[in-house]
Amino acid sequence: MGINVNNIEQLSRLIRYFIIRSTTKAGSGHPSSSLSSVELMATLFFGGFFRYNPNHPEYPNNDRLIFSKGHASPLLYALWTVAGKVSSRELMKIRSFNSPLEGHPSVSFPFTEAATGSLGQGLSIGVGMAINAEYLDKLPYKTFVLLGDSEMSEGSGWEALQIGSYYGLNNLISILDVNRLGQRGPTMYGHNLNAYQRRIAAFGWKTIIVDDGHNISKIENALREALREKKRPVMIIAKTIKGKGVSFIENKNGWHGRALSLEEEKKAIKELGKVSDALRGKIAKPLIKNLKNIKVSVKIGFPAYKIGEMVSTRKAYGDALLRLSSSFSNLVVLDAEVGNSTYAGVFAKKFPKKFFEMFIAEQNMAGVALGLAKRGKLPFVSTFAAFLTRAFDQIRMSAYSRAHIVFVGSHAGVAIGEDGPSQMGLEDIAMMRSVFGSSVFYPSDAVSAFMLSEVAAREKGIVYIRTTRNATPVIYNKFQKFFVGGSNVLKKSNRDRVTIVGAGITLHEALSAHDILIKDGIAVRVIDLYSIKPIDEKTIKTAARETQAIITVEDHFYEGGIGEAVRAVLFSSNVKVYSLAVGKIPKSGKPRELLSYEGISKDAIVSAVHRILRNRR
Repeated sequence: MGINVNNIEQLSRLIRYFIIRSTTKAGSGHPSSSLSSVELMATLFFGGFFRYNPNHPEYPNNDRLIFSKGHASPLLYALWTVAGKVSSRELMKIRSFNSPLEGHPSVSFPFTEAATGSLGQGLSIGVGMAINAEYLDKLPYKTFVLLGDSEMSEGSGWEALQIGSYYGLNNLISILDVNRLGQRGPTMYGHNLNAYQRRIAAFGWKTIIVDDGHNISKIENALREALREKKRPVMIIAKTIKGKGVSFIENKNGWHGRALSLEEEKKAIKELGKVSDALRGKIAKPLIKNLKNIKVSVKIGFPAYKIGEMVSTRKAYGDALLRLSSSFSNLVVLDAEVGNSTYAGVFAKKFPKKFFEMFIAEQNMAGVALGLAKRGKLPFVSTFAAFLTRAFDQIRMSAYSRAHIVFVGSHAGVAIGEDGPSQMGLEDIAMMRSVFGSSVFYPSDAVSAFMLSEVAAREKGIVYIRTTRNATPVIYNKFQKFFVGGSNVLKKSNRDRVTIVGAGITLHEALSAHDILIKDGIAVRVIDLYSIKPIDEKTIKTAARETQAIITVEDHFYEGGIGEAVRAVLFSSNVKVYSLAVGKIPKSGKPRELLSYEGISKDAIVSAVHRILRNRR
């Protein structure tokens, strides 16, 4: 039985009315981009294809809808107004300070799956949600993603196309609104639907062309065909007209991100014809289905790390994943084809159904993690620290989506040695500290890495763990406590003249420097700053009061690292803070050579302490 085309047409006219009215009232927005997608979304929403319980957005088997084309938020809000979940009065407050109806979709609005608007990310999020349904929760819900043609220039979208095909996500249906015009003019392929079709099909997706994206019957047929596909993801490629329904802006450049004036609004609404603002559409109900999460019952004890034993923190991270699997049933692990180096591969071998290989495509990996997180999973995401910088936009948007994701960057700093600067994460602490609400941990030994992995799992928001390639001595026993915002004072006396603050590889350099300085008759305090954000202000301030100077030592660039974190705490203090950090472009070499070259070795610390004390005489 076909859908009621007349009903969808009337609803589409009402949606256009709401888009025009709300953006004109706001004095800003993207009405032209919203108008092009009206029939596509109205047919999906109210034609029985989208199954959702509006009274329970959290219901596990609701279909998911992601507006990757986030600037079309006036359409999203109009849809939910017509669905009866937003009042027309509230709709007229879009883009105002206290309204959840923000300029681009945010999770303040309960029907937003994830924050979008930074283009090119929605398909990756959709892949994550579809993976969750297919491989983890075993639910029949569908994930729909609305894409714009401009964002198809973004590389992350093509990364998502690859991985969606690789995992055979026949529960993922994307709708590409090809309206020809971007922000400053025509898009790369304009209305050439075949250009998109050839490229997307080459990635293994089923493609369905709709030559008139405003023809409800053609959209209906495309959606029915998409839902019949059983082997692969589907892309519906629809030709639309930007500004459709308002003749004086239809298919005209210069109207992107521009609201109509009051006079233009009157003219546009007159063109729409008779509109019943009391008309409401009905969304089909989801199927009742029980969750079938993959359960992990293996109990794994604490590894038998021994004091003084040489173990890398990246290996301890792999050990921790095995342990955490028994405590966190929602744990999933993603890695960017370096699991044999990050040690995520240990988890993959033990629990292959909860491990997802993302290959060398870090932007998509971060987006997929967000999709999984928004469906209740706890993603641990690992790669080399240097390569997470590619995914910074996706990471920051995950914070705006209020997601809990643990990112783990291994092979950090010049201490990795011969591989050279392209592989050395030297900006990662600065990057992750800048993410809203993030926590940044930098363990120095296997025990702290193991323990901090569990702390990260229990924390909220975006968490970053920085791990080291080289093995380092175990300095803690399994009874040592670690917590968010903590640090450990490893060396202390009432004669301390200088405090040395380090983490990771440089903490061990600081401990060696301490032993050398003691022989010189100079007592120094050594602090393991394993939690860089939030930082242990109390311990840092106490050290500032009790010693003459503070030296921070880090295998990271000066900007944004440990030194600046400590200075921020002591901005009002009279104590002098000296920083040793990476200040030259590194080169290939032995780790010891590079630590010396950058002035962050034990000898450099000893020299710095002597120099500071000489200057204070």
